[in-house]
Amino acid sequence: MSNLNMKKKMKIELILFCVGFLVISVKLGYVQFFKGKEYSSKALEQLNTSRKIPANRGVIYDTNGNVLAKSNTVYTVNVNPAKLQNKEVIAKALSDIFELEYEEVWKKVNQNISIVNIAKKQSKEKTDSLRNWMNQNNIFAGINIDEDTQRYYPYNHLASHIIGFCGSDNQGLDGIEAKYEDTLRGVDGYIDRAQNAKGEDVGKDGETHIDSIPGDDIILTIDKNIQEIVEKYLEEACIENVCTDGASIILMNPQNGNIWALANYPNYNLNQPYILENVGGVSKEEKTKLLQASWRNKAISDTYEPGSCFKLVTASASLEEGIVSGPDNSGEFNCSGGIEIAGVRIKCWRYYRPHGAQSLRQALMNSCNPVFIGLGQKIGVEKYYEYLDRFGFLRKTGIDIYGEAGSIFLKQEKVGPVELETISFGQRFEVTPIQMITMVSTIANNGRYVHPRLVQASIDSETGERTDFEHQFGEQVISEETAKTVLSMMNSVVSEGTGKNARVEGYSVGGKTGTSEDGVNTGKYVTSFIGVAPIENPKVTILVTLYNPTGPNGHQGGGVAAPVAGKILGEVLPYLDGMDE
Repeated sequence: MSNLNMKKKMKIELILFCVGFLVISVKLGYVQFFKGKEYSSKALEQLNTSRKIPANRGVIYDTNGNVLAKSNTVYTVNVNPAKLQNKEVIAKALSDIFELEYEEVWKKVNQNISIVNIAKKQSKEKTDSLRNWMNQNNIFAGINIDEDTQRYYPYNHLASHIIGFCGSDNQGLDGIEAKYEDTLRGVDGYIDRAQNAKGEDVGKDGETHIDSIPGDDIILTIDKNIQEIVEKYLEEACIENVCTDGASIILMNPQNGNIWALANYPNYNLNQPYILENVGGVSKEEKTKLLQASWRNKAISDTYEPGSCFKLVTASASLEEGIVSGPDNSGEFNCSGGIEIAGVRIKCWRYYRPHGAQSLRQALMNSCNPVFIGLGQKIGVEKYYEYLDRFGFLRKTGIDIYGEAGSIFLKQEKVGPVELETISFGQRFEVTPIQMITMVSTIANNGRYVHPRLVQASIDSETGERTDFEHQFGEQVISEETAKTVLSMMNSVVSEGTGKNARVEGYSVGGKTGTSEDGVNTGKYVTSFIGVAPIENPKVTILVTLYNPTGPNGHQGGGVAAPVAGKILGEVLPYLDGMDE
């Protein structure tokens, strides 16, 4: 090679070297001045191990102080692979004690990271076994046993659709647990330990320990004893009447909106929410559907046609507007077996033997459709929708739990004579059970709208201070006089009319039965009873809703739903009297 070529080659190599050096210098400068803090932080993260100390969730109490949900202490086992000796022996011990697959544990103890989880939510017995094994084998480093929390529900199925449940990380996933997550969850603590690249502790102070702060407690309006009564008779009714689509019952205090009890059937075990009971051999997809169905709060999230129970709204509006002269004007109405509106004839349920001359009280006792259709026409669409709004049917109640559905009504401008007549006796629209119980509670509360609620107070976990939540009331929907008149007519329905099966000896009970088709031409029915007691000083309102009863008792509200209400009130009313003594 000539000297000229040699010089040329050296010159090119020098230029390439300079360019490369310049690129490296720029890169180092960028890292030093622009990314230095980020990379330093990442390096520190790799040299520090942090273990969370989960906070205990707040306790959930019923109105009498009974614990419905609490956090129990369990334990989480982690390992630091860099500190482990005899990994085969350790992996075998961990897999045996915690009943894990050896191969999976073996992989974990050989990972090149500072913290690896081996087992979560373990009992004290099992972790004590691990501690004893560690002591016997002189193992004092590399295995960490930390306290953790696990949600526990002492009464298993009780009030499952109200309380809800938590996930594996103790976060609320349903019910009150989810709605009041920010109140219940608390603040997690942590343990920090600085280590070098070999996994050895560095620094003089060892680890930093920050305690967790428990969540605040919550006091429900639910009464455990009443809830147990309701769930007992609800299950009995669903089995006896073969309710293929389940059922729901709500009891409410009309004086303040507190829900005494709310139950759906079927329910589920809060301690095992992902396990289907009495169901086997289904696909993964079907299991998911069945689980979601079991978690669904039908009393809040489902809508239905209320049927004749809705005649209470028509009666209230008619009295308030002066369309009828009073409840006992004999012969004010006449049932001839049906009524024709806009060329469409609607039959009375007893068209084969018409009711004849009736007062408003008698029409409600007989649940006579033609009378209430005629009243609806006299009230008119605009005024009727005004009462729907005032009673809360055109909006959600705002009850303090997730998943509340809204009602389904035609828009006011689309309602003609035929549509109004069906609304007036409770068909061809849908409402939620919680809206219906709120309506009758409004009547029982001297005509003033009362908001339903499930939580009445919270307790600060650090100070123990109790904070009571104010009761929420709305407008005066109907006058006290009208409310008392409607209650009186409801009492007649139970004492002499279609609701006789809801009578309770020694108590004045008022109510209204309802039967409606569940959809159009489905062959399914919804049967219900809505009630108030005692009439002279209402302490409780009740709504029983049974979906598609197919048993020997039929599907009429008076024969199927009213007896359930009677049994429940027969135990609840004496119990409430005892609380007042």
